[in-house]
Order: sequence, then C-alpha cells, then structure tokens
Amino acid sequence: MKIVHVVGTGTIGEPLIGLLADNKEHFGIDEVTFHKRTPLVSERAKVGDLERRGAVLAVDEERKTTFEELGHVPKYGAMEAIEQATVVIDCTPVGNQMKDDFYERAKGPIGFMAQGSEDGFGKKYARGVNDEALAAGEDKYLQVVSCNTHNISVLIKSLAMDPDGTNHLTDGRFLCLRRANDISQDSGFVASPTVGGHSDERFGTHHAKDAHDVFSTLGYDLNLFSSAIKMNTQYMHALHFSLTLDRDIDVDEVLDRLDANTRVAVTKKKSANQVFSFGRDHGYYGRIMSQAVVSLDTLAVRNSNEIVGFSFTPQDGNPLLSTVAAMLWYLDKDSLDDRIDILRRYLFTEI
Repeated sequence: MKIVHVVGTGTIGEPLIGLLADNKEHFGIDEVTFHKRTPLVSERAKVGDLERRGAVLAVDEERKTTFEELGHVPKYGAMEAIEQATVVIDCTPVGNQMKDDFYERAKGPIGFMAQGSEDGFGKKYARGVNDEALAAGEDKYLQVVSCNTHNISVLIKSLAMDPDGTNHLTDGRFLCLRRANDISQDSGFVASPTVGGHSDERFGTHHAKDAHDVFSTLGYDLNLFSSAIKMNTQYMHALHFSLTLDRDIDVDEVLDRLDANTRVAVTKKKSANQVFSFGRDHGYYGRIMSQAVVSLDTLAVRNSNEIVGFSFTPQDGNPLLSTVAAMLWYLDKDSLDDRIDILRRYLFTEI
C-alpha cells in the first residue's frame, strides 16, 4: 500500500491533509494518515472534518483516550503511523528534532519531508526551480523551502536565467515584507512594522541563503542578500526585488519572461488584500499555488540591466504545491506530471 503520513495540523498541515484526502485516488494513494499531538475541544471540528473526508487519525498512545472522549476515532499510534507510511511529511516547527528522535530509526518510509523552517533537514527543494536536482535513491530527506524563498527563487529563474540554464545574475537584493501572522492565529501579531536583523553576513536573512542553497543543488553560486520586516497585517507577504544582470534588458523582455513561466502570475492589483481576496475566492483553502504574483505597475529597469519591482507571495500555497510534487516524486516519479496536473486549476497566470 502507498500511505502518506502528515505530522501536524497547522497552517500547512491542515490544508495539505485535506488536499491529499480529497485527491488520494488521483494521486495514487491508498491511505492518508495524520498525527495530531494535542487533543483540543477548540480543534475538534477541524480534526473531525479531516476524518470525515477520509484521513485517518494517529495519536500518541497516552492521549488516545482523551481523543476518543472528544469523539475522534484514532486508528494508529504515532510511531506505528510513521513506520507503515511510504512517505512522511512533517509540517511542524520541530522537523529536525523529529528526524533525530523518530525518522532516522523508522524502516518503512522511502522519503521524508520537512517545511521551510527546518534548515539542514535535507536537500532544499522548490517545484519548478530545481526538480532536476532530485536524485532517486539518494534524497531520502527533503526540505520544502519557505513561501518567500519560493518567490525569490522563481523570480531569479524566470528573469535572470535562460531556458538552457545560462545564468545572467550578478547581484540579487530582496526585501521581504512579511505578514505578522496567519489569519488562523491570535498570537504573534505586531502593533507596527517591526524590522528584522541580518543574522548572516553573506546573505542577510535565511530567505536569500535558502534560495542560494536551492540553486546550489544545480551547481550555481549566486550572489544574493535579503532583509525582512514584519508588517502589522494578516493578509499576505510581499517582496521587493532587485536583480542586476550581466547584460542589458528592457521591460518588454521582462514581461515576456514572466509570461513564459506558467508558475508566475501577474496582476494589475496593487494591494495585498485584493490579491489575498482573489485567493480566498478562487484558491484551495483560500490558497493559490502560483509561486509568485508580480505587480505589473511596479516593474522597472534601472541602468539598462537592473530589474526592480514588487511581487506578492502566495504564502503556504507555493510550498503546498512543492510538497505534493515531492510526495508524488517519491511515490512514482514517472507519473508525477500527470498526477499533479489536477492542481493546475489553482495556478494562475493573471490575478
């Protein structure tokens, strides 16, 4: 049997479990299981809905009775669910700890994935950017990079690299304007824009470092630097980018390059709430799966070779797409493109 096990039911885990359960036959999955650590009355409806849609609950043995008292039907223990899974997808902020404590001694799974915060978990991956770097039989552990790293990476590949892989980027600068927290969260909000430090001398924040590491899997050593500021909004992230090339370019070519990449959307909208609202109305769980949404009216070329502009980040949506792609690669890489095509309805070229 092909079993996919998801650990965690947060802002990425919950929609991922639903996505897999809703499309498991198309994806070639026999069973979708998920682990929830804490039994909560406030989350009973969420867990119950995932169960009704066909996902199977796994819990820690010492908490099984409490889950049952809430009306849930846990079928597996935590380690049992990991051991029997074909692929394990960790959507918690403790993926590296889980790897040390559980995954490295689990004999059943052929692949493990963690999300953007878990640096060092495995090879960094972004769908449509470094797919060719995945090595069957070698990459047992993958780290799906963060949503802002997806945005940065796809802009570099679209605007600074030729289809044959020739790199024209000499310098990439990025300012991540981050939402304060998710609309599902009460904690972590900020009262005003709050700037972040530069913890890495070469890259600034982890966003540029992670993008560099994605491209390093293809043999590139890119000159990238990023900064971050947390904004007092829950809508969505935005990104200011500056890409300096080793050749001249004009806005018309920039537009042609964006048009050629079906994973990048363009928009005449100028506010995050308008783009966010489009995702709420047309996305899956409110999420579009395009890697970036470039604001057309902000595009400019400076000194004939520096592309500048703003791009909105479809947070959680672009890692969801990459996570499903990596899962399908583990299950059957030859059928990946056909099976993932069902998600094309959530990829937009215009918003």
